[in-house]
Amino acid sequence: MPAFAFVVRRTVPVLTVAVFAACGKAPPAAPHAPPPVEVTVVTLASTTVTLTRELPGRTSPSLIAEIRPQASGIVKRRLFEEGGRVKAGQVLYQLDDTVPRADEATARAAVLRAEATLANASLTAKRSQELVKIDAISRQDSENAVAALRQAEADLASAKAAKERASATLAYSRITSPIAGHIGKSSVTQGALVTANQATALATVQQLDPMYVDVTQSSAEWLDLRKAVAAGTLAAAHGIPVTLFLEDGSRYPDPGKLDFSEVTVDPSTGSFLVRITVPNPDDLLLPGMYVRAEIAGGVQHDAILVPQQGVSRDPKGNTSVMLVGADDKVVERPVKVSRAIGDAWLVESGLAAGDRVIVEGLQKIRPGVTVHATEAAAAPGRSPAAPATPAPDAAPAKPPKT
Repeated sequence: MPAFAFVVRRTVPVLTVAVFAACGKAPPAAPHAPPPVEVTVVTLASTTVTLTRELPGRTSPSLIAEIRPQASGIVKRRLFEEGGRVKAGQVLYQLDDTVPRADEATARAAVLRAEATLANASLTAKRSQELVKIDAISRQDSENAVAALRQAEADLASAKAAKERASATLAYSRITSPIAGHIGKSSVTQGALVTANQATALATVQQLDPMYVDVTQSSAEWLDLRKAVAAGTLAAAHGIPVTLFLEDGSRYPDPGKLDFSEVTVDPSTGSFLVRITVPNPDDLLLPGMYVRAEIAGGVQHDAILVPQQGVSRDPKGNTSVMLVGADDKVVERPVKVSRAIGDAWLVESGLAAGDRVIVEGLQKIRPGVTVHATEAAAAPGRSPAAPATPAPDAAPAKPPKT
């Protein structure tokens, strides 16, 4: 027994070492790092943008003439086609001119009689001045002859004035258009009696080229713009054409220009009138049409535009972007945007030129992840972050309407 026990005691350690040697494992190898996530980025660059404001408005003719008679009479003929074009000075209505023509003939005869009387008085006055020198007539008779001459001159002037008045009355029997443009329907027909300076217009002529567009702008927005220009953050926009959009959303082909702005603010609306003049050679714009005018408010230099797909919002409306840092790791950065310009947001703060904003692959990343960034392909004619054509303002809380 003792010998057996001795063997066991010497054998157990050996077996134990052998078992552990047989069951032992090599230290685990370090895990392989996952490959970088593929993302698409846009490298921001500063640019110059024109900030615009879209305002609703109505069209109105540049000239309007309501045709009214200046003499009473019966309408003898209507000399225009309703809805057609008329020229300045074109005869629109012919009134019965029998009485005015007779009055003008009477006035012309009165002028001839006054001229004859003046000629006789002139000769008499001349002879009397010669006779008074030799005391052939009294001084009183000479003075009476001179007075008769002055009376004849006055009678002639009065007769000429009466003739001009009669001629004007005769001319008023031909009612003409004072402007060129489109004429509407006639309110009278042949045989109707019209009176001088009547309240009802016979027809209306409107000049549609150019056309006026009257829009209203908020005085509060105007003050904000003035403050931004005074602070130097914006440059005043002068001479930039106005773009119009029709009721169906299509763009009007001809640009307009600002004509003037009203100097009085409507106290009920807090806005003032802005007038735009726009060419209308094809009569595409008609009076009273609803249009939208895109007006330049100011020019911002060194502006930063970030693509809309790269900006995310939280439930509170806070905006942020995912950037690729210098070590190719994702960084989340809060930003502040103000308005939409094309397919990008105008950045107020939080980003600078050279920042690489992730626009694709956002679902596969989180802050701190290593990524492999590929620059987005530029659209033809412009960079991804700089739209070629500025779009109307949009509230920063939601994308612009399409």
